[in-house]
Amino acid sequence: MTVSYTLKVANSRFGGFSKLLFRWKGSIYKLLYKEFIVFMVLYAVLSLVYRRLLTEEQKRLYTKVAQYCNRSTDLIPMSFVLGFYVTLIVNRWWAQYTSIPLPDQLMCVISSNVHGKDERGRILRRTLIRYANLSAVLILRSISTRVLKRFPTMDHVVEAGFMTQDEHKKFESLHSDFNKYWIPCVWFTNLAAQARRDGRIRDDVALRLLMDELNLYRAKCSMLFHYDWISIPLVYTQVVTIAVYSFFAFCLIGRQFLEPLEPGQEGDLDMYVPLSTLLQFFFYAGWLKVAEQIINPFGEDDDDFETNKLIDRNLQVSLLSVDDMYQNLPPAVKDKYWNESTAQPPYTMATASETLKPSFLGSTFDMCMCEDAEQNQMVEASPSVPCIQTPRLSRFFAAASPAISIKNFSRGSRARSHVWHPQTDGGFPSPYPKHSEDPELVARIKEEEMEDEASQASEPTTPGSHLGHTRLPEASETQKKELLLIQVKAPSSESIGADGPEAWEP
Repeated sequence: MTVSYTLKVANSRFGGFSKLLFRWKGSIYKLLYKEFIVFMVLYAVLSLVYRRLLTEEQKRLYTKVAQYCNRSTDLIPMSFVLGFYVTLIVNRWWAQYTSIPLPDQLMCVISSNVHGKDERGRILRRTLIRYANLSAVLILRSISTRVLKRFPTMDHVVEAGFMTQDEHKKFESLHSDFNKYWIPCVWFTNLAAQARRDGRIRDDVALRLLMDELNLYRAKCSMLFHYDWISIPLVYTQVVTIAVYSFFAFCLIGRQFLEPLEPGQEGDLDMYVPLSTLLQFFFYAGWLKVAEQIINPFGEDDDDFETNKLIDRNLQVSLLSVDDMYQNLPPAVKDKYWNESTAQPPYTMATASETLKPSFLGSTFDMCMCEDAEQNQMVEASPSVPCIQTPRLSRFFAAASPAISIKNFSRGSRARSHVWHPQTDGGFPSPYPKHSEDPELVARIKEEEMEDEASQASEPTTPGSHLGHTRLPEASETQKKELLLIQVKAPSSESIGADGPEAWEP
């Protein structure tokens, strides 16, 4: 049976994986302990022979051989070869699981489109879904040792109720040199066509939907057959196996604790037990054993697929869906939240704290936008609001966007723009001086406003008399004051930064 530990790792906690290290079934210890014992015994035998049986001259020769073997282990790319191979095996393992045919979609289509509450309609629905399950049993019987042990002959399939005696005779009369798992699918299509002619399937759209679901189901059966037929190339498996075995053959000789070659030369620390080498064996040989276990997940290993349980589940739920549940509906009534605008299911005391956590509000929900009250002030979108250029962009443009007011729109000949001018001394102070009011500038602006008022009094007010357009309304006193304040004031250099290369002059 499949070893599942999903509940044990539902929550991450201190030492969460440590509890999994002491499980035996499905563990690496159960998978590897025999090879591990063999490796330790061989290492111990070579160590005793080197320490007790060899002469001094033989020890020197063995030391040179051991050094050569130790250097040779670096030439075998174990991590690359094993990592790529195990990744390929795991991807293939999961793809095989997703290819196991499940009748869930097919049984829903049969239940909703094959009509008839009489005995004939019931027989049609149950027979159609039984043919689908029979096709899955035949293909799993061809690739899974567990299913083959359960149904060693076709008589066992008949006895289990997946096939009738007449169907068995018809099945055996159709001779083919290849696997005949597809025959029940053909029976399914013929029976569906007969149900369409009899009016049990009411239109061609429903028949087409039924055929599409059957083809998807049959395609999964075919994919399982091809996974069983086409294995990972044998040469790749052989290369990985030879690489692992040769690596540890070199380790048996090269990882021994040796005496120094020259008298008086300091040797390595004699630990007797090579801990690092044993860990390497545990990791690399463990990778190889994992690949060996899941390369064919339809066997009888601890983590292989429980195909017999899948057969039982599929038959039970599919027959329940097409028979007992056919037009067996609970009454449709008003739900609990019928009169509520916002549905809020209750929480238990164990989950009440989750209601305090805001969710589905966006990542900027907790972002504070109240640091600068002036930036958060609401203003109207009107031509009286100037378009101010940023200091960084002003380094690349000779002139900034003009500060446009309403009088500039209504009087095209007197429209003026404010540009950036470098100072005459060649310096480039900050484009935003400190908050200050220039008396000459204020007086000049007031004088322009008086001239504008006098000119506007003498100009005609007929719509379209100026450049063929309707005159814009005159700016209010509040907008004029805001424009004046923007023109004579600018943010301080402390808040903007004093690294701007241009000086701002009206």
